[in-house]
Amino acid sequence: MSQLDWIVLIATLLGIITYGLYRSRTTKTLDGYFLSNRSMHWGLILLSIMGTQASAITFLTAPGQAYDDGMRFVQYYFGLPIAMIIICIFFVPIFSRMKVYTAYEYLGSRFDNKTRSLTSFLFLLQRGLSTGISVFAPSIILSSLLGWDIYWTNIFMGGLLIIYTISGGAKAVAYTQQLQLIIIFSGMFIAAYMLVKLLPTGVAFFDALKSGGNAGKINVITSGFANGKFNWGDQYNIFSGIIGGFFLALSYFGTDQSQVGRYLTAKNLKESKLGLIMNGLVKVPMQFLILLIGVLVFAFYQFKGAPIFFNQSLAARAHQTVYDDELSKLETKYQEQFSVIPGYQQQLTELKGSANTIGVEALKEKIKIANEEAANTRKEYKAVIKKAIPGEDTKDTNYIFLRFVVDYLPAGLVGLLIAIIFLASWGSIAAALNSLASSTMIDFHKRFSKIEANEEYEYRLSKWYTFGWGVFSIIVAMFAYDLGNSLIEAVNVLGSLFYGVILGVFLVAFLFKKIKNGTVVFWAAILAEILVLSVFVFSKMGFFNLGFLWLNPIGALSVMLFALLLNLCLKKKSPTIM
Repeated sequence: MSQLDWIVLIATLLGIITYGLYRSRTTKTLDGYFLSNRSMHWGLILLSIMGTQASAITFLTAPGQAYDDGMRFVQYYFGLPIAMIIICIFFVPIFSRMKVYTAYEYLGSRFDNKTRSLTSFLFLLQRGLSTGISVFAPSIILSSLLGWDIYWTNIFMGGLLIIYTISGGAKAVAYTQQLQLIIIFSGMFIAAYMLVKLLPTGVAFFDALKSGGNAGKINVITSGFANGKFNWGDQYNIFSGIIGGFFLALSYFGTDQSQVGRYLTAKNLKESKLGLIMNGLVKVPMQFLILLIGVLVFAFYQFKGAPIFFNQSLAARAHQTVYDDELSKLETKYQEQFSVIPGYQQQLTELKGSANTIGVEALKEKIKIANEEAANTRKEYKAVIKKAIPGEDTKDTNYIFLRFVVDYLPAGLVGLLIAIIFLASWGSIAAALNSLASSTMIDFHKRFSKIEANEEYEYRLSKWYTFGWGVFSIIVAMFAYDLGNSLIEAVNVLGSLFYGVILGVFLVAFLFKKIKNGTVVFWAAILAEILVLSVFVFSKMGFFNLGFLWLNPIGALSVMLFALLLNLCLKKKSPTIM
């Protein structure tokens, strides 16, 4: 990066931190630290919800996801608007009426404390692990830019985030997310504009989209059916998105404290509902546009020539080994294979609107073959890097957008775009650490501690819990390799292992009023979690193939079914009183 980029990057980050600390002044109590004294309006809640969900993973790896797999990932969000309506009807009124700090307090009053503890523990486990992956995302940037070892960058980034979160609490998170999202959306718009502007003369926006479409990247709606049969292993399709995505969104926004804590800061019930409903309306088009940037990056490289490997620092390290010659030969081979594609793409653009359909189809076939040959060489190249540096992650999906930004954007704008990825990371991770600390403090410490404490002591202790979860997240980040095709997929897979079961406990509480025995729900959740983990493991082992989104309805429905069966068995065993 240039000197100007570093100035823009540092100035933007320092400005955000200063603003957040200035706006974070609040009472030194749990209500102030975790819930901003319940004083937020719906607009700030909307931005806080979006900022918590839209981490660095969203802006760093979603374009790479679209580059590799097309836009079908957007179907993952199709169930979200419906989930927002359900949450506003059932979840928010209860949480608001009870004035809870965490969603799991409700389960303690509805069932018993062991059910509350189990559900809170499942949340802490999955959110702590997910936050570690989120810490890893911005570390990729520093590692790539500065050539630092990824372990040191994890410690550096995690340390900054801990200081940032401890300093302000929920109010700092909410107010900085407001400014962050404005900068983020502006930056992503600029990135999309620059992508089109940097295309060759005569190639317009729609030409780029057509190039992506010809390669199957604009696959927004997919049915999941192949050869007349539904493919349950297909990760993203209209059915898994609406059904599996609905259950995941219902659990994430309705039971995950990192999101529940955002709308519990509202000054009244109406403000909470408005923030959630607006999120349901905005999120799908927002994710669509972010993925569209990935398609534009793919089209850009089709006209300009794509690198054989996007993680430059790892490739440079591999070249320092005995495999240098082999890597160089593959690079030459790849360049020869890919060099014909920009010319074919240019010819195809010149033929737009032409009646020469035979020529158009012939060019499309040539482009397809050349891309397939280049893709095979890319696989060979990754295999050699794996041999050269054993144990390193050779998936470069997470580096695709970053490589474009660093290589092609003008000085100053590179710093701004990288600052944007940092800002997204800070907002979402800060909210996650705040929610982890609140659940630990409210659901465990205050219940089990026998020490009498005033509010200021609890406030200071909450900061220590925030610090502890920050350290845990850094440790998890150290092992955040080989977790899926991209980090955004890895986080969602991890969440799906627990979200369905957590949601199922709440659905039993809301829908089955006759089930009042906490022991029944506790064991139903244990059995359902065992089932979900077993399905996931057996799927990974190849016994069958199941997309991860389906784990969410399996978990939720299993808890409900087990709870009904166990409750029925308990009733039959109970002696009849004459």
